[in-house]
Amino acid sequence: MARYPVLTGVLVAVALAILLALGTWQVERLQWKEALIAELDSRIHSAPISLAEMEALSARGEDVDYRPMQATGRFDNSKERHFLATYDGESGFYIYTPLTLTDGRSLFVNRGFVPYANKEPEMRVLGQLTDTVTVTGLARAKLAAKPSMMVPDNDIAKNVFFWKDLNAMATSTGLDPARVVPFFLDADKTPNPSGLPIGGVTVVDLPNSHLQYAVTWYGLALALAVISFVSWRKARR
Repeated sequence: MARYPVLTGVLVAVALAILLALGTWQVERLQWKEALIAELDSRIHSAPISLAEMEALSARGEDVDYRPMQATGRFDNSKERHFLATYDGESGFYIYTPLTLTDGRSLFVNRGFVPYANKEPEMRVLGQLTDTVTVTGLARAKLAAKPSMMVPDNDIAKNVFFWKDLNAMATSTGLDPARVVPFFLDADKTPNPSGLPIGGVTVVDLPNSHLQYAVTWYGLALALAVISFVSWRKARR
């Protein structure tokens, strides 16, 4: 009667251990991601806080991303920046406009989406607010660097941004980055005159495929165990 090869058994055991470890790791990641999603959902639906409170959180090193807040000031429409984007399948731009605060500093506000044909301010004159306004929305963290090598460099000369470089947005308008709030504000869906820009464009999407990955790894481990057992039985015969 043929003996089941010892080396094969060792290799199968190692492979099973690896597959089970990967499955368990994905289960742990699933629990972490579900807790993160729950925390983010709770954060987004909390009451807005003031800009001063948000800056205090930022100064303490706390994450300000997706926290509701309010800020009051006047838009400096002459310094708006254009971020290439799509909305409901239509190409266009997010309009980032510095909001001049009462202390003279600036907060860059993503006022929302405009179609490509409405990129230039003269194509949406009614939406160029000039009075003092209070903007409510979600704080968005400043990016430390370009998110990917695949993302093009910002075209400062043409005022077309492909990633949210806060310092470049500030310096390209003549603002001192030291006098700019170190995060963004995405305006909510409060309508603007003539409907443009369209606010409330913040994308909140945390992919959660860890359960699928865990099932895949555990499934592979089960399949390997079944195949190994059948092969072992055949070898014994």
